[in-house]
Amino acid sequence: MASPIFKRGAEFQPASGAEAHNAALQGNSVATQNANLNAQFNSPSASPADTGRMTYEGVIAKTSGIAILVLLFAIPGYMFPNTVGMIAGAIVGLVLGLVIAFQKRPKPFLIALYAMAEGYFLGAITVWVQDVYDAPGAGLQALLATGITFGVCLALYKSGKVRYTPKMQKFLMIGLISYMAFSLVNVLVMVFGPETDNNAFGLRTSYEIFGIPLGIFIGIFAVFLACISLIGDFDFIENAVKRGLPDWVEWKASFGLIVTLVWLYIEFLRIIAIMFGRR
Repeated sequence: MASPIFKRGAEFQPASGAEAHNAALQGNSVATQNANLNAQFNSPSASPADTGRMTYEGVIAKTSGIAILVLLFAIPGYMFPNTVGMIAGAIVGLVLGLVIAFQKRPKPFLIALYAMAEGYFLGAITVWVQDVYDAPGAGLQALLATGITFGVCLALYKSGKVRYTPKMQKFLMIGLISYMAFSLVNVLVMVFGPETDNNAFGLRTSYEIFGIPLGIFIGIFAVFLACISLIGDFDFIENAVKRGLPDWVEWKASFGLIVTLVWLYIEFLRIIAIMFGRR
């Protein structure tokens, strides 16, 4: 016989039909919540891409896309070279590059326009160098040199043997200012100086050191600066990913890489032109 205490307590009395139904619903709701919690617990954690953060994959994809756009527009520049178009491409690329560089949040469509203008300019100037200096294959040589240099810098950075130290940053800044000052003076010499056979690149070809044109030494120095710039680009990308910066920073990182690679290509192409011009 059951205890009278249990009989008197309402909570111990048999439930009515409605009460039993409500209790069943509550039990199903709790079971569903538990199942959802278990599913969330067992599901993989959100990746940086899922949370709108910068990733290496995003930088690689955007850099590849911009590079392909440069190459695509280099084709008409190479096949249908035009002096006016070459100069226009150089000016438009320079202006857009400065605008994008000073933007806090770069706009993808401006970067695409930069790639188009720079691509045509590179294609046209490559043909100009090959024709004027009788340097067949100069474009391919400069392209291979650029790719190899990029790969070596990336390998050195990934190995940890080369790091973007404060001393390297100061050297790059001083070197860039010096190189820009020389380039400005050289342009003035090319425009207003006397036209001679050995003055095609201004001071770069009109002066020699131990029988070697000054432009070769300046070009090697510029390539070295570009390599340091690449190391700085890699350092920026690594730190930005670690800090979890927004994914739009991928555009900024990709643009920086492309600018440095274009600079490298032009320097290699100029070195090749000066060397062929001495034959």
